[in-house]
Amino acid sequence: MAVGIDFSADVLTINPAEATRRIASTLREIASKQLRRRGAVVGLSGGIDSSVVAALCVQALGKERVLGLLMPEAESSSDSLRLGRLLAESLGIRTITEDITPILQGARCYERRDRAIRTVIPRYGSGYKCKLVLPDLLQDDRYPVFYAVVRAPNGTEERLRLTAEAYLGMIAATNFKQRTRKMMEYYYADSLHYAVAGTPNRLEYDQGFFVKLGDGAADVKPIAHLYKSQVYQLAHYLQVPDEIQQRPSTTDTYSLHQSQEEFYFSLPLRKLDLCLYAKNGGIDPADVAPVVELPAAQVERVYRMIDAKRRATRYLHETALLIERIPEIHP
Repeated sequence: MAVGIDFSADVLTINPAEATRRIASTLREIASKQLRRRGAVVGLSGGIDSSVVAALCVQALGKERVLGLLMPEAESSSDSLRLGRLLAESLGIRTITEDITPILQGARCYERRDRAIRTVIPRYGSGYKCKLVLPDLLQDDRYPVFYAVVRAPNGTEERLRLTAEAYLGMIAATNFKQRTRKMMEYYYADSLHYAVAGTPNRLEYDQGFFVKLGDGAADVKPIAHLYKSQVYQLAHYLQVPDEIQQRPSTTDTYSLHQSQEEFYFSLPLRKLDLCLYAKNGGIDPADVAPVVELPAAQVERVYRMIDAKRRATRYLHETALLIERIPEIHP
């Protein structure tokens, strides 16, 4: 562990013009030479990451070769669709809207999720809303256990600890949403001979905050090397609409509003960005603590959380494994 390193809050400051030029140039090269595709499909969520990816694709390929795909479903926030359209208008790109609710209903996504919840909350049913949350993991080293927050039709809320069976059932069912959206992206990519541009930032990519073969699937991931705070810097430079820049990060997966922090990261994203950078650089928690305004002991705990998530989600990064290597394909 490196001790006494000069570490400050501006270590993640980048030159957005140079970063944009470099990403656009590489993206253009990847699309034309490696993937041999003539454009890009981007799933637009109305969030900062997909907005920046779409803007970078326009820089690389031209607005006439970028398709924005809007994929609302019954439980989506209305803001997601509205802001996705706002972004597309600002970039001048074509959009297609696909309501994926009928597909999810056909797969019994909502039914399967509700059945999992009822194993813990038998009364859960029509008119109820829900989300998943984690406890404050900075306060102790307890094994992270998810809780369900449910709101009854009369507005009362309660929070209950989930069994492993209920948690896995909810996750398995809601993963239909991300996988259905990706299926749609590839339908349009195949029909247009386009590539699918993924939207994870470095924090999400490193910590496994994606669904395997869902939002984790793509032909190219233009911002996977950028920390979340750096994505915001690019958003400002690329003139992403202010309302999108100011929108809090959300999963937009459950029927109750849910921030990424309460669902997965347990720490404000700016602070987690800095902790991840510091850990990657081998910087001592004592040097990080005053910058992120946390006690050194909590920074150490964040470091352990980072390692734990990397171990737990390594499977998500794996491609299909072979029993034997095939040299003719993989020289």
